Amino acid sequence: MATGDTLGVIEEAARAGGDVLVKYFHARDPLEVTSKGPADFVSRADLEAEAAIRAVLLGAYPDAAYRGEESEYHQGTSALEWVVDPLDGTTNFLSGIPHFAVSIALREAGRTVAGMVYQPLTGDRFAALRGAGASLNGAPIHVSARCRWEQVVLATGIPHRGSRHHEQFLLQLVAVRDRVGGLRRFGSAALDLAWVAAGRFDGFWEQGLSPWDVAAGNLLVEEAGGVVTGLRAQDDPHTGASVLAASPQMHEQLTLVFGGAITLG
Repeated sequence: MATGDTLGVIEEAARAGGDVLVKYFHARDPLEVTSKGPADFVSRADLEAEAAIRAVLLGAYPDAAYRGEESEYHQGTSALEWVVDPLDGTTNFLSGIPHFAVSIALREAGRTVAGMVYQPLTGDRFAALRGAGASLNGAPIHVSARCRWEQVVLATGIPHRGSRHHEQFLLQLVAVRDRVGGLRRFGSAALDLAWVAAGRFDGFWEQGLSPWDVAAGNLLVEEAGGVVTGLRAQDDPHTGASVLAASPQMHEQLTLVFGGAITLG
């Protein structure tokens, strides 16, 4: 069972990876960047950050499996599995936009039990333990209580070049654009989810993500009192196929509003 000691290991790993990212962020020009697909990049910063994170996590839990965005899957011998994105917001990072994060989650028998989203440039640590709540830098956080549409600010992710979700996204956007107080696209799903947990955003939705993008963030929202589902009933939000995360009152409203747009897509 995950404990405060588990979060201590996660924080150590997140800081190790974050230190690598900060070093490279201030000296980006020499970075070698490789394209993995349309608008999907990896740099030496990603690879070195993940190596640093992996060393800490598997050093503390050598029997655990390890699933990272930039490294081969490591098969463990226990029910534990680390799920890691060493750099969520790679395009921001490579463009000099100071909005990116390290995301680390621990799953036990397929269920996320601990997680942290760490923003290395600010030092913010969004952390959660299953059944013990969520926190920001050690202080408890909770999802927003706002429920009037004109006050609501939603975050989303615009499908990247080559994605099959463009038409679906436009339908979803039309469904909410004239209702809400604001829409934001910041380029890091992990931080979007963390900010929903902290009450900065009232909700977040996106399609076409991966498990490492959402593993820690989904737990943060749930432990902060929010609701996380897929956009469609058949979608498992923990795979990243689609995610709808919000405060309970806004999740209910968004599910109703998105209903028509989702079934049309």
